Amino acid sequence: MKAILELGGSEEEQVTGNSLARHLGVRAASVTGMLQKLAAQKPPFVKYEKHRGARLTMVGKIRALEVLRHHRLLERFLHDFLDYSWDEVHDEAERLEHFISERLEDRIAAKLGDPDTDPHGHLIPERSGAIRAREEVLLSKWACGVPAVISSVSDRDPAALREMTRLGLKPGMAITVETGSRNASLRVRIGDRTDSLRVSPTLASGISVLAGPDGRP
Repeated sequence: MKAILELGGSEEEQVTGNSLARHLGVRAASVTGMLQKLAAQKPPFVKYEKHRGARLTMVGKIRALEVLRHHRLLERFLHDFLDYSWDEVHDEAERLEHFISERLEDRIAAKLGDPDTDPHGHLIPERSGAIRAREEVLLSKWACGVPAVISSVSDRDPAALREMTRLGLKPGMAITVETGSRNASLRVRIGDRTDSLRVSPTLASGISVLAGPDGRP
């Protein structure tokens, strides 16, 4: 359900079984079986259409947001209090997210000071399940010469996160894509620095940005 929430995006689009299988790293047949089980629950967690995919029902969305909140709070706790690096926390949180109680969730949130984001810049849903909208754009699609701020990065590839660390590309950093640098890779300038970094298309596709203080959407 969390994967459907993430892949469906803000438009809550229907997500195919193949997309879920690739995202989760499991067989398509396993995904189909689980979608059928979720659709058969009373009340159902998903609305499933054979060969077309699934989207969350309201009950399923509430549950998915709860699990997503657990996951992102756990990532922040592991990072801030247990000194896990940001390329380690995702897999650990995946293992723990289903097993913490609401009481423990509340205590973790209070200990952290009710943070807005996880270590990768992703928004943490509120206790009520609300999550604010944010118009992010992939760095690979951002306009050249327009200031931006890194808002979040994909947490699914530890090697990519380590490369971002090496380059200094983290949420909150002000960046600008240099004009005419959209061939094999991007040339990105951080803050007021005069030198630029070479960012591969693969890495750029895992970085999301918002308009910077002097930029525009």
